[in-house]
Amino acid sequence: MSITLQTATPGSLDEVVEAVASWQQEGGPVQLHSGDLGWKWRFGAEAMAEGVRVWRRDREILAVGLVDGVGLIRMAIAPSVDLDEPFADQLLADLSDPERGVLPAGPASVEARAGTAFRELLSQRGWTADESWTPLWRDLTDKVEDHGLRIEVVDAQTAAVRVAVNKAAFPNSTFTLERWHVMAAASPYRRARCLIGYDADDTAVAGATVWSAGAGRPGLLEPLGVHKDHRGHRYGTAISLAAAAALRELGSSSATVCTPTSNVAGVAAYASAGYHKLPAVTDYRRPS
Repeated sequence: MSITLQTATPGSLDEVVEAVASWQQEGGPVQLHSGDLGWKWRFGAEAMAEGVRVWRRDREILAVGLVDGVGLIRMAIAPSVDLDEPFADQLLADLSDPERGVLPAGPASVEARAGTAFRELLSQRGWTADESWTPLWRDLTDKVEDHGLRIEVVDAQTAAVRVAVNKAAFPNSTFTLERWHVMAAASPYRRARCLIGYDADDTAVAGATVWSAGAGRPGLLEPLGVHKDHRGHRYGTAISLAAAAALRELGSSSATVCTPTSNVAGVAAYASAGYHKLPAVTDYRRPS
């Protein structure tokens, strides 16, 4: 059975999202999530599809890569091929050859947190550790404790506030009101929510977007931030708790997030909201 590499089309994106959602499993790695695809969709279906690579064996999708910037691809790999060495070898061959249209010539990295055979092969072939990330996980079996913020679920009338909070939290944010509407109209958002957290003075101080992968599967926080003018009041912890509560309402089994290990304050905020730190993981840098 042959393995084929394809660039996604707008018409295939729903199938790709559902495949990636189905691979989210408790106890598994915090790998590329259907919510990551949903967040990327804010740029539109055409742009989204151009940056998605799909590996199939016959008709079955077994791996998905999201090109994220220049020289980085973020991978999701089906649990069924976790130990499949021939499949891992094909993946690496496609990533290593610039003519195959996955990664360009020159410096390049791959985010590969799943696929035991694939990760071992990357190491064997000289791919070295790159940026370090800390995954965090919170079980949602029990009700989430109170967080102290007034939480508003965003709709078309309040989306501008959500966008403004995001811009104030992330100076290089590419989020706009138009992009919120594009994202909210896409299929992944059918099981997602944007949240705004208000303080006692009814000021918007924090925001988050949460993505379910379906009932009984890990959900994702992407993105989450506190307004730059309102930091130092534990609003990061509060909005992290609110995000977990929202995912529980959506049927998620757990809440997950992955942040750069260097983001010490962010890791601490999640930890104070009951998210457990998992062992740090690194991207892989292609040998020169």
